[in-house]
Amino acid sequence: MKKRSGFVVMGRLIGLVKPLAGFMVLAVLMGLAGHLCACFITILGGCAVLEILTFDAPVTPMPAFTGAVVCAVLRAVLRYGEQSCNHFIAFKLLALIRDQVFRALRRLAPAKLEGRDKGDLISVITSDIELLEVFYAHTISPVCIAALFTVILCVLIGSFHWALGLLALAAYAVVGIVMPLLISRMSGDSGMKFRGKSGELSGFVLDSLRGLPETIQYGQGQKRLDEMNARTDALAKDEEQLKRMAGRGTAITNTVILLFDFAMLFAAASLYRLGAVGFDGVLIPTLALFSSFGPVTALAALGSTLQNTFAAGNRVLDILDEAPAVEEAAGKPEVTFSGGSASHVTFSYGGETVLRDMSAAIPAHTVVGIVGRSGSGKSTLLKLFMRFWDVRQGSVRISGVPVAEINTANLRDMESFVTQETHLFRDSIRSNLLIAKRDATQEELEAACKKASVHDFIMSLPQGYDTPVGELGDTLSGGERQRIGLARAFLHDAPFLLLDEPTSNLDSLNEAVILRSLHQEREGKTVVLVSHRQSTMGIADTVYSVENGRMS
Repeated sequence: MKKRSGFVVMGRLIGLVKPLAGFMVLAVLMGLAGHLCACFITILGGCAVLEILTFDAPVTPMPAFTGAVVCAVLRAVLRYGEQSCNHFIAFKLLALIRDQVFRALRRLAPAKLEGRDKGDLISVITSDIELLEVFYAHTISPVCIAALFTVILCVLIGSFHWALGLLALAAYAVVGIVMPLLISRMSGDSGMKFRGKSGELSGFVLDSLRGLPETIQYGQGQKRLDEMNARTDALAKDEEQLKRMAGRGTAITNTVILLFDFAMLFAAASLYRLGAVGFDGVLIPTLALFSSFGPVTALAALGSTLQNTFAAGNRVLDILDEAPAVEEAAGKPEVTFSGGSASHVTFSYGGETVLRDMSAAIPAHTVVGIVGRSGSGKSTLLKLFMRFWDVRQGSVRISGVPVAEINTANLRDMESFVTQETHLFRDSIRSNLLIAKRDATQEELEAACKKASVHDFIMSLPQGYDTPVGELGDTLSGGERQRIGLARAFLHDAPFLLLDEPTSNLDSLNEAVILRSLHQEREGKTVVLVSHRQSTMGIADTVYSVENGRMS
């Protein structure tokens, strides 16, 4: 995780507000007017007191009372308007940020997402982005409001005496700038640690739910529960520490405000004794300062609350800034499939070499089989044809063109890839099939499913093709999921079929049906068939054997 300063994170998050700048300006103006109304309720009351005590006052009691009532009503209306604008901005931006994060994940997939903790990713997409609401609804406009409000109040208080204006400026600066920085420094990186542990806990819970059958089978439920409780307790302690620091910050801030209030009273009284100001110069500046800490107090509270928010923002920016392993290609001439090849390919994951000087020819309209032990690099070769990664040495070509020089959309149209594990969305069988071809007719769906030997099974279900498959397809067996995955590939109708252990979960009868379908499709298709079953290789025109990343 890249560590960014709070100011860098703040700057990046503020940059996202640009499309909604008009609403932000409106929120600031309404917030500023609302705080001035709140402050002037007290100031107008002070003017009325001056008149009653027979001192010179700029406003008589009745207009002062009327003005205070008007200010009170306006304060409520303006506060509502400010909060409405801020929350509209916040939730609109959260939707935009989620859209950007999903686009980033699409760019990163699949290479950069393999091995990533899915629970932690879910935590970023949900709770971390949700925490940014604090920044957009309760930070940006309050900072702007506090700055403008400070200038106006310093001018107002300073109109009685410049020294009082400087004292007010010092009070606002200490409470609104120094205190948040001090509280933030006291908090350290506790917010970042808390968000990290929160993501880890989400991943642990998701992992526990997925592995529940195994946990029950081997009697590990209590151990898993104990570990979950331990992680939860540790996270609760971290949260308690954050809240304790927030409480200390609030106590220190309130103490500082009280000290400045007394300082203003004593300073104004001293100037009154020296004849530098009248009694109005004592009462009005003191009351104005007493009633004007609202905007800067909101900033002081941000010192602790923003720790969590900036930590969440940092995690979101990590995803937005991460460079994909492969950049999508576009704007190149369209390619028509006429065969594929791998030439002297060497590839490694990190420091572990998987393929070493591997070469293979895949002529059009043939079935090429690849056999080998697990971990020998068979699946990796298929992923290189899909261009999930770029080769480091050698070349992978389609129709004689390196896959890196083929438009990504064009490449995906030419290829169908069936992995060992078929992912099904929590939806109907029909919707899971239509991913391969959105406008497919019922006849096309049934034809594809018959080739995959799954049509009869689907029709035996109460709702047929509209039967829900549950989360991750857990209402179906592994073989049924695998056949639906094959049906997708047939429905996509691409000329180049990449099949990774397509019959590993099937019985001999269903395997025979699918192999017969592949054999019948060979006139219009080119198939690369990875399998450890010798029976599967019976339809192959050419069989390559992979051993320790080398092909023979």
